[in-house]
Amino acid sequence: MSKKELNQNDKIKPDLIDTFEPDFIFSNKPLNRLKISNSDEAKNILNKAEKLSELKKKINSIENCNLKNNSKNLILGDGNVNSPIMLIGEAPGSDEDLSSLVFQGEVGKLLKKMLIAINIKIENVYLSYSVNFRPPEDRKPTTEEIKRYSTFLKEHVSIINPKIIILMGSTAMESLTGINNKISSERGNWKEIIIENKTYPLMITFSPSYLIRFPENKKYSWEDLKKIKQKIKDLNIKV
Repeated sequence: MSKKELNQNDKIKPDLIDTFEPDFIFSNKPLNRLKISNSDEAKNILNKAEKLSELKKKINSIENCNLKNNSKNLILGDGNVNSPIMLIGEAPGSDEDLSSLVFQGEVGKLLKKMLIAINIKIENVYLSYSVNFRPPEDRKPTTEEIKRYSTFLKEHVSIINPKIIILMGSTAMESLTGINNKISSERGNWKEIIIENKTYPLMITFSPSYLIRFPENKKYSWEDLKKIKQKIKDLNIKV
């Protein structure tokens, strides 16, 4: 019995396929293997957006607050809510208060450069503040004000649920960790904080506004950034 040679260029006949597997379905459309994943991600984003909206209402309901009474806008946060990195600054300034946006002007430009230096685009990070209103004349928030807003900040962290937290400035450090030492003695070392029974690794470093005033400290900030880059690599985080 001789074997018939097959022409590899011949098209497979549907009726021949049916003799082997009648349930085959052929389509020219590509398979969407990410359909479920994309759906879950969309639901997660929507869920976080709803929770952030509720958090904003809670913060806006504060009474007898000097920060709120002297500000034009409440600045909650901005960026990728599903980012593995949450960056927390000290407080909005005049540019942020006027625009309702985070990290504007020279501060925003420097922050963008700092993140690009470790191969992170600023739009891939979630950005927020320790307190959500601009302090009068851009003064440092008082300990009482920091404590008042720390409850909201911890809820904020739980909603975003990042893999790494970056605290920029002494106000951010005190708000989330309770530490009120000099930031120069606390920066550069990985610490951990537990919120809602979940442990978050965090790095304390200088704020961009501080580095603009004291550029000689940029060398220390660069050391911190390199450690953040290494942690991202160690944890196999995609940003």
